[in-house]
Amino acid sequence: MLALDASLAWATLLLLAAGLVMVYSASIAVAESSSQTGHRSWYFLARHGAFVAVGLAAAICAFQVPVKVWQALAPWLFVAGIALLAVVLVPAIGRSVNGSRRWLSLYVVNVQPSEFMKLAVVLYAASYAVRKAAFLHARQPLRQTILRGFAPLFATMVAIGGLLLLEPDYGAFVVIVAIGFAILFLGGLDWRLFAGLAVLLPVALGAIMIAQPYRQQRLVAFLDPWSDPLGKGYQLSHSLIAFGRGELFGVGLGASVEKLLYLPEAHTDFLLAVIAEELGFAGVAVVLALFSWVIYRAWAIGRQSARLERPFAALVALGIGVWIGVQAFINIGVNMGVLPTKGLTLPLLSFGGSGIVANCVAMAILLRVDYENRRVLRGYVA
Repeated sequence: MLALDASLAWATLLLLAAGLVMVYSASIAVAESSSQTGHRSWYFLARHGAFVAVGLAAAICAFQVPVKVWQALAPWLFVAGIALLAVVLVPAIGRSVNGSRRWLSLYVVNVQPSEFMKLAVVLYAASYAVRKAAFLHARQPLRQTILRGFAPLFATMVAIGGLLLLEPDYGAFVVIVAIGFAILFLGGLDWRLFAGLAVLLPVALGAIMIAQPYRQQRLVAFLDPWSDPLGKGYQLSHSLIAFGRGELFGVGLGASVEKLLYLPEAHTDFLLAVIAEELGFAGVAVVLALFSWVIYRAWAIGRQSARLERPFAALVALGIGVWIGVQAFINIGVNMGVLPTKGLTLPLLSFGGSGIVANCVAMAILLRVDYENRRVLRGYVA
């Protein structure tokens, strides 16, 4: 039996374990105050523990699947993901929470298709880049690169973006766009086309952000949350208070004040603020170090796959690194007040079944890529 990347596996498990502890700490007050939870303080802990268990079981199964099988399944998973994004918009099927229709109700749990779509985009974009390699490389005329290499995937990404914005789920849209275009670039997209996208994409994303009044309000609150601390800037101002109270080593595990119904979504989008308050700068630094290591290992595994002439595996590993890195960066930036508020959870940590399961499967695929790399290096067939 060939060794796995133990450091990557342990970093993932430590993030999951830390998430379990902090979700419980952050959710006690909201669980006790809600009749929907039966006023049981352990309600969210039990559900999150079940999500982690399902995620780990799914990860074990996903690790058994060879990378070449994931490559064959990629188009079908992508089509299934698009279908689910469309189905969730059907009023009789999709479930609406806080004005957003992002979930499919399975009675026991709600499934969020956009979380699984991120994984599907990683696999499909990698598969697409491998199949279109000749047209993505700079040796081809730019017109041919655009028409035959770039345009088909761009059209499908626009369709996905349209479905996500109808939910609306702007945060997932940003992450999926980042994944898709990062994989295309790493797969050999003509630098001139990528340079044009680098200019146009921020403009397009900015236009989408200000197109809706509530997004404009979030932008204004982000620029100066203290101008309306009881209104548009309420969530961010309380997140910043939590960071300020935490100082170097925090107020102590379980001793947060902001989680006592002051900070909305404390166990989901703003879990890092509770970590900062209870564990201080030291706790946040550990979280950042673990994420940095996961991203570093993803890129290292991807580069090793490229050296071993395994392009699909390389792009999948790099794509997973981009996914975890971009989503973590946005969530951390939102919590610290350096980015506008978006509904994105902290990967592997925040409460949310679909996100946890999708993240666990992604990490299992990353470990599988590394496992197959080691087999190739020792003379086995991947």
